[in-house]
Formats: sequence, C-alpha cells, structure tokens
Amino acid sequence: MATPKLNELDAAQTAVLLARREIKAEDLAIACLERVAEREDDVHAFAHLDAVNALAQARALDAGPVRGLLHGLPIGVKDLFDTTDLPTGYGSTLYTHHRPVADAATVALCREAGAVVLGKTVTTEFAYFQPGPTCNPHNQRHTPGGSSSGSAAAVADRMVPLALGTQTAGSIIRPAAFCGVVGYKPSHGRVVGAGVKSLSPTLDVIGGFGRSVRDVALLGAVLTGDRRLFEWGEHGAPRIGLFQTPDWPQADVDTQNVWSLATQALAAHTDACQDVVMPQNFGDLIQLQKDVMTFEMARSLSHERLRHREALSAQLVALLDAGMAISGATHDANLKRTADWRLRIDSLFERHDVLLTPSAIGEAPKGLEATGDPLFCRSWSLLGLPSVHLPFATGALDLPMGLQLVGRFGEDHKLLAAAHWVHERLTR
Repeated sequence: MATPKLNELDAAQTAVLLARREIKAEDLAIACLERVAEREDDVHAFAHLDAVNALAQARALDAGPVRGLLHGLPIGVKDLFDTTDLPTGYGSTLYTHHRPVADAATVALCREAGAVVLGKTVTTEFAYFQPGPTCNPHNQRHTPGGSSSGSAAAVADRMVPLALGTQTAGSIIRPAAFCGVVGYKPSHGRVVGAGVKSLSPTLDVIGGFGRSVRDVALLGAVLTGDRRLFEWGEHGAPRIGLFQTPDWPQADVDTQNVWSLATQALAAHTDACQDVVMPQNFGDLIQLQKDVMTFEMARSLSHERLRHREALSAQLVALLDAGMAISGATHDANLKRTADWRLRIDSLFERHDVLLTPSAIGEAPKGLEATGDPLFCRSWSLLGLPSVHLPFATGALDLPMGLQLVGRFGEDHKLLAAAHWVHERLTR
C-alpha cells in the first residue's frame, strides 16, 4: 500500500505528528498547496488564496514552540468570516474589495492554537441559496451543497484537513453529506460569533468540517475552549434513538437504503437502538424555522437591502421582502414557540443519548444552479441542538451518503463521543 501524502492525512493524526516535530508545518502546507494547484481549476473551492502568506505562517510555526491543538494544520475559512490578511466577500460582489481590520473571533482562536490559514473558501451569496462556482469534488456536474460549499469541498478533496463553516438552516450538515466528510454543528451559542456576517442570531451556529469525528472534535475544542469535546476517553455504546422525522416520505430510495444499512449495522453492536416516539406537531418546526430565519435575515441585511438591492440575486431579494412582511409581534410569538419547543424536545434525551436522523433527501443533486434542500436540517437548527454528519456509504450515482446524529443541547462532548463510536461501526 502506498504511503499517504501529507495532505491526505486526517487532522487529528497530523496534529500529533506536528506536535512531536515528526513532520514540518511547511511541508504539510506545501502538500496542501500542491493539491490545490492540481485540483482548484476543477473544484473551485477557494474564493481567495495566499500561498506566500500561508508558507510564511508555517515556517514561523516550525521555528517556534508548539502553539496549541491546531499547531501547523492548514485550514480553510468560509468567506463569511472576517480576516485581516485576506479579503472577505461574504459571497457577494458588493464586498469584492472588502478588507476587515480584525479577524473573526473564531479565526483568531484558530491562529492562536497554531492553525495556518490557507485561504478563504467559497460561500453562497450571504450564505443563502445563490450558489458560487464550487463543484462537488466527486462529480463536477453535481452541487457540493451550501452555503459552506468551498469548505466542505476543500476538505473532501484533500486540499485542507479542516475548514470552518456556518449553519443557519443546513449549511454544514448538507454540504458535509453531499461531499462525504464529517460536519459538526455545535450547540447554539457555544461558539462566539463576533466577526462572522450575521444572518439570524437565533439560528446562526459556527462549526466545521474534517475527515473523522476526532478531526471535528479537535476543531470544536478550539472553537469552544472545552477540551472535553476532544478528550472524551473510553465510552460505551450510546442509547440511540431512531428518528426518521415526519418528513421521511420525502427521503429518496438512497436515503432509505442507507438508513436500513445503518440501523442493521448498529443493531449488531447494541440493543440500545429504539424508535423515537414522534412528538406531536414536530413537523411544524420546518415552517417555524423558515419564518424565524426570514424575519431576521431581512433585518440583518438591511444595509444591503436598502442601499444595494439591485446587486442582490432575485431569490435573496424575494426572501428579504418576505421577511419584512413578517411583523415584530409575529416574530416575538415565533421566538416564544421556539423556546417552548427547545424545552419540550429535551425530554427525548431522557431515553436516548443521541438521535439518528437523515442529513439530506438523497445524494447531491445534479446541476450547479442550486445547493439542495436543507429539509432534514431545519428543525435541528431551530432547536439549536448539536449535530454531526457521518459519511459511510454511497448512493446509486456513487456519490457520498450518510446520516446525522443529534445530541442534547449543551452536551456536545457526549454527542462527539457517541458519533465516534457510531462512525467506527458504520465504516468497518
């Protein structure tokens, strides 16, 4: 078997080699940049790239002490995050030459932990549905998902071992599913959002992508400051709730087959897999999430809506107009309903440690004009629960498939430990 190239190693195993000085950060950065040079014309994962600066960062790390958990690891940063040394365009031509004066808090934390920022990854227009140029690295005729399109594609194509993303509806879990990588969306509020273009304060969450659960756990520990996310130690089989959701009839044959494959595989290792009793009216959460997001996005993007309407895509303009038509009183009622549901859903975790549920309707759809439907992510985004996408299969078109695990609010370390246990058994 051929020895893997440095850019092909998982982040967690690479971090150990870097910390032991068994490999150099500069050599790893060179390997990643060579992969970008080889594949970027096909995948279009990056909005901005600065190889000279990345190599300078890597050399400085090699010359100094080990900085932290991400020492020497190249990362991609979604172009929704402010960066001082790279332009930040938010996926819009309005901000083509925008140069922030400060890094987003999460970018600063990653740098403090020793990460090398390789470049800014493509996002959709203001992280909504108008896609950028990124293609699915497994088949360029298919979408990589959105809005964290470039981040998921760059990790999947071995350009970087880790990348930052955000989710308001399904923007981490869906591209992770379509590109075949592990995506981690923390509990709402666990990661500070300063310096990241805000769309919906009630829903926005910062997370990221890796190639294993340990990879995203490493990143999560840096973003949250909670080392429990990465240092979970020994753990037994979790109690897994099987939750197809009321939207299961919309799942295609591939998703249904993957579900059967997963549940049969897990049943061979534990008898703690049980169907979840569906909460009454759970299906209402889809529209509730849309209404909360639409109201808040219309106001968060007020400058763009009022001063640069002609430069926005038609679908974004339609969303902003719909959001302005929702009254403040209605939104207040929606927030109260959301809070009630967050309390109500917590009771599910008295019987289950985690919930197994679909990530997407099916494989990545063909075409680059849209990024796919976040249907199976919306409810969990509304509820603010932590979730992890686990890739382990392929569909009829040989594109990646998987499922997501959802955990109890605030118990991200338990979710990641369970996800590691589950993923090991699904990928054997």
